[in-house]
Amino acid sequence: MKKSILVLDCGATNVKACLVDVNGDIISSMSLPNSTVSDPNYEGGLIWDIEEIWNKLADCAGRVVSNAGNTEIIAVTVTTFGVDGAAVKKNGALCYPVISWQCNRTEVVERNINKYFDPEWLYRTTGLQSYHFNTLYKLIWLKENRADVLQEMDYYLMMPSLILHRLTGEFVTDATMAGTSMLTDLKKRNFSDELLQKLGLTSSVFPAFVEPGTVVGKITQEAARELGIKPGIPAIAAGHDTQFAILASGAGVNQPVLSSGTWEILMVRSQAENLVIPSLNSGLTVELDAQSGLVNPGIQWVASGVLEWISRLLYSDLTGDKSLYSVMIQEAGTIPPGSDGVFMVPELFPGGFSGKPGNIGGLMHDTSRAHIYRAGLEALSCYLAFGLEKLQRAGNFQARDVICVGGGSKNQLWNQIKADVAGIPVKALDMKEATALGAAMIAFAGTGIFRNTEEAFSAINRRYEVFEPSENRSVYKEFYEDFIDKVFDKIP
Repeated sequence: MKKSILVLDCGATNVKACLVDVNGDIISSMSLPNSTVSDPNYEGGLIWDIEEIWNKLADCAGRVVSNAGNTEIIAVTVTTFGVDGAAVKKNGALCYPVISWQCNRTEVVERNINKYFDPEWLYRTTGLQSYHFNTLYKLIWLKENRADVLQEMDYYLMMPSLILHRLTGEFVTDATMAGTSMLTDLKKRNFSDELLQKLGLTSSVFPAFVEPGTVVGKITQEAARELGIKPGIPAIAAGHDTQFAILASGAGVNQPVLSSGTWEILMVRSQAENLVIPSLNSGLTVELDAQSGLVNPGIQWVASGVLEWISRLLYSDLTGDKSLYSVMIQEAGTIPPGSDGVFMVPELFPGGFSGKPGNIGGLMHDTSRAHIYRAGLEALSCYLAFGLEKLQRAGNFQARDVICVGGGSKNQLWNQIKADVAGIPVKALDMKEATALGAAMIAFAGTGIFRNTEEAFSAINRRYEVFEPSENRSVYKEFYEDFIDKVFDKIP
């Protein structure tokens, strides 16, 4: 009988349950849509309905278990999006709903953060760029608007911890979620007492700090009944979805991973002791890795969101046609490197990577839509190379290649341009459910099936398509240098 891990994966778009075996194969998977709801306590506010999320996870779990066949579930683990959480009482009851990262109520708090902290000190302490949805700003919002909630709460639980409590009745805080909160001391890999004291709180408001792979407790009778599994099996801590997708990619220390979707997130697993924290305006953020002693410097920009804009604007004749992307790629493949002088600054959304306004230049009478699409691919590839330079300086390493995961990794033309611009191989990974897979393998190590995480991840069969820099490397090297001069004033 195959041994498997039941992974409960709560994303912003979908909630999911997956059964993963010891070889990293997905035995069964089921998902249901997820979305925010209006906050009845705050006009215009958005919250997560934790009861609805739990019921959907239980529904998904019941279906995958019934479809699993001959398998033994030996543990359950949980992974979710970052930053969100809620104040709770000792019985687990919420003092206030889970405020969503999609809610804008904390924007004014973020703008006025210097009332509490020096922004540069805050960045150098936590490693996180200032986004209004960070946990810190939600706690300040509660302090300023609902002080009764903070007075009433016994614990503040991050999102995975809320679900783990439903599973086991235990209270914990996992390291990777804590690392998204903007409340931790990056060097200490724990909550910052100095930071919390300035908010009138202590670290005791966050329950036991545990590392991924830790046995949290055993599945209760009630949770087992709702999920359709046996009671008494262990629940294993996982945490923030990004860290486990990185693990599943097979990335070792100092091997960058590019998660390519609507946003591209470039991260690397670095030795904490080697990290050089740059200035706040660097755009670099640093999260806690799933393994103690390692951190994840990263940087992000809107990517496929830009390409989707191009498709809507210039390829509307193919809207709804399954051939849309293949046509876009095929047409762009006929355009030479440099797009015949067509040049794009791909800043179409707020909070841009370069700080420059978006524009398209170099248009001529014979410019085609394919020129503009290829120019978009080239510009975004330059963002990758520029971001990689920042990571290498911060982590004090030299990348040998980049692993690419996500929807963008399926675009072969884009992968080749990335390799040519960056000057190193791009390894596109063909893998489904990377987050669930990473969390499952951590859980297998936590149960003792594997001696450690390295042994667990060595059991996974990964398939990479490698894109080596081509004969166009020299052209793109010059193109990149020109791009940097035009788009970035300097490299911070």
